[in-house]
Amino acid sequence: MRAAVMYGAGDVRVEDRPDPKIAQPTDAVVRVVASCVCGSDLWPYASMPATGTGRPMGHEFLGVVEETGADVTGLSAGDLVVAPFTYSDNSCDYCAEGLHISCRNGGRYGFDGVDGGQGEAVRVPHADGTLVRLPVAPDSALLPSLLALSDVMTTGHHGALTAGVTRGDTVLVVGDGAVGLCSVIAARRLGAERIVLAGRHPARTGLGRDLGATDVVAERGEEGVARIRELTGGVGKVVEAVGTRPALDTALGAVRDGGTISRLGVPQYEQGPIGPAVFMRNITLTGGASPARAYIEHLMPDVLDGTITPGRVFDETFALGRTTDAYRAMADRRVLKALIRP
Repeated sequence: MRAAVMYGAGDVRVEDRPDPKIAQPTDAVVRVVASCVCGSDLWPYASMPATGTGRPMGHEFLGVVEETGADVTGLSAGDLVVAPFTYSDNSCDYCAEGLHISCRNGGRYGFDGVDGGQGEAVRVPHADGTLVRLPVAPDSALLPSLLALSDVMTTGHHGALTAGVTRGDTVLVVGDGAVGLCSVIAARRLGAERIVLAGRHPARTGLGRDLGATDVVAERGEEGVARIRELTGGVGKVVEAVGTRPALDTALGAVRDGGTISRLGVPQYEQGPIGPAVFMRNITLTGGASPARAYIEHLMPDVLDGTITPGRVFDETFALGRTTDAYRAMADRRVLKALIRP
């Protein structure tokens, strides 16, 4: 099969790799119908040390089950399924708590001999616990929004949920990338009355307004914090959807005392302000990697009936052979989120 492999910063190649095969009785082989490039893929794309072996890429995909292991009972060949961005058994103590990201038997695509999602097919471990059947045809117009449940929409939901967003709230979303825009969708879905989107790319913030943002703040740094505070007087619920230290500083500067900040962006820093100044303000820092599997079935009905349309974050489609171009376009900010079709 053909699949995307990263060999170092800026070096993504589409190459021939062995076809996936059932290795454990709990596996399934899924023929990919659609996948995508994640904003988190851009961090290794910018900084990964060169390697001679490469790393299979992609952790967001949906497709058709081709084969199942002997112990798989909930899926059959021909089922259209979406895969959360990590695999899990959906039965350990962490999964029972809704924390599938910490599954004792789970893992990540592209590591430990497991295929990446940016390819023609994937061997999915713990298929019964991981994959969610989709009640649509493989050519459904809803596929982009259903694919978003693999990661970006469930991550946005995780941010709004852990920030404690409820009906009537004022919410700040820091970042106008795909996760930030899905956080806007999630905050609106949970009943937020006012959603301030901090971003400076007009096409993205314009989409953010369409998706539910009521205000846009393009200023950055102290000027941006001042503008947010001028608009809101200080925000009680903040979703930080970037992962950089300046984004965290904006969140801390804009949140009101006693407020909550949910961090969704994979942190690109090791240290942050956790000393007396933050302590005295009674600020709650929460969030983290989304347990996507816990949210897919909860959010799917709203995708199916059109209540939410997270597939709008995909603004360009690339053939699998052009995955290198998809990475470059996203890194250059010419594309918000690239959809890949084999």
